[in-house]
Amino acid sequence: MRYRIPLFLVLASILIVACTDLATLRSSQPIAPVRDYETILVGNLEANYVGDENCLAKCHDHDKIYSDFKRSIHGDQISEETGLPLVNCESCHGPGSMAVEHLTDQKKCASETLLQINEFPSQAQSMLCLRCHSAASTPNLTSWNSSVHALNDVSCFDCHKLHMGPQQKIDRHDQEEFCTGCHTQVKIEFAQFSHHPVPEHKMACTDCHDPHLSTNQNNLKGVTSKALCTRCHMEYQGPFVYEHADVTEECTNCHRPHGSPNDPLLEVSQPFLCMQCHAGHQGSRSPQATLDNSPMKQAFYSRCTDCHSAIHGTDIPSVHGRGTFISR
Repeated sequence: MRYRIPLFLVLASILIVACTDLATLRSSQPIAPVRDYETILVGNLEANYVGDENCLAKCHDHDKIYSDFKRSIHGDQISEETGLPLVNCESCHGPGSMAVEHLTDQKKCASETLLQINEFPSQAQSMLCLRCHSAASTPNLTSWNSSVHALNDVSCFDCHKLHMGPQQKIDRHDQEEFCTGCHTQVKIEFAQFSHHPVPEHKMACTDCHDPHLSTNQNNLKGVTSKALCTRCHMEYQGPFVYEHADVTEECTNCHRPHGSPNDPLLEVSQPFLCMQCHAGHQGSRSPQATLDNSPMKQAFYSRCTDCHSAIHGTDIPSVHGRGTFISR
C-alpha cells in the first residue's frame, strides 16, 4: 500500500529546515578567538612599550630603516603635549620590551615576540593601518574592507612602503607600471594607437580612480563617466539646447576610456559607430544611380563628423529642424 504525504506537511518541513539554517547564519561565528584579534591589534599582551631609542640602543641592523622612517610623514609627527612621536616602530610592530630584554652584542633581538606582519593575511595587515586611518583621518577608507582591492587580497603594504623614506605612497610617475602589474588588460589598452597619456606620465591612474574605495562603478571619482570626463573635457559638459541623447550620461557608449585602435578612443571607427544607432543617408533615387553613389559605398569613404561636427551637443538648430530627416 502506498502512502501519500500531505502537501502541508512537506511545506512545514521545508519551513522548519529553512528557519534552522537562517538561525545558524544569523548567529555569531567568529573566525578566531577574541584574544587573537587583540594580539593582532596591540601585539604581545605580556610585553610593554619601551620606545624606539631603547629598541635600537644595542641593535644597528635597522638604523637605515629607522632613519628613513623618521623622515617620513609618519615619523615626522610629534605630539605637542608629550614631545613623543605619534607613530613609531611599536605602533605597527607591537610593544618591544620582550624583544630587547635579553639583547647583547652577540645576540640578536627576539623578533619573534613582535608582530609577524609579513605572515599576516592581507586583511589583518590592513587592519593595523585602519586603527588610525579610520573615518576621522581618512574618510575614503571607511569601507576599505568591502572594496574590490581588499576582496582580492590587496593590503595597504602592497602599495605603501613605510620604510622607504618620505615617499610612502606610489609616485605618480610609477603608477602606470605598478597598477598594470595586476590590471594586464588595461596595459594592453594603453598600448593602442589612441590612448590617454598615462604611459607618457602626463596622467596617472588616480586622476580617474580612487584605489581605496569609491561608491561609483570601477572606483571612479565621478558619479558617471561623463561627470568624470568633463572635468578635463569641459567643452562637452553642456547642457546643450540640442543634445545627443546617447552621450548625455555615459561617454563610454562611444569611447574606450583607456585606449582604442580608433582615434579618438572610439569603440568602433566611423561611420560604423554611428550606424549602430543611425541609418545611413539615402543616396540618389534617380535611374542613373550607380553603385558608386549608393549609401553603403558612400559610408566606406566618409566620416559622419565631416558634416555633423557637434556630435556631443549644440545650441544651433539644424537646417531642417531638430531630429528631422528629409528624404530626397
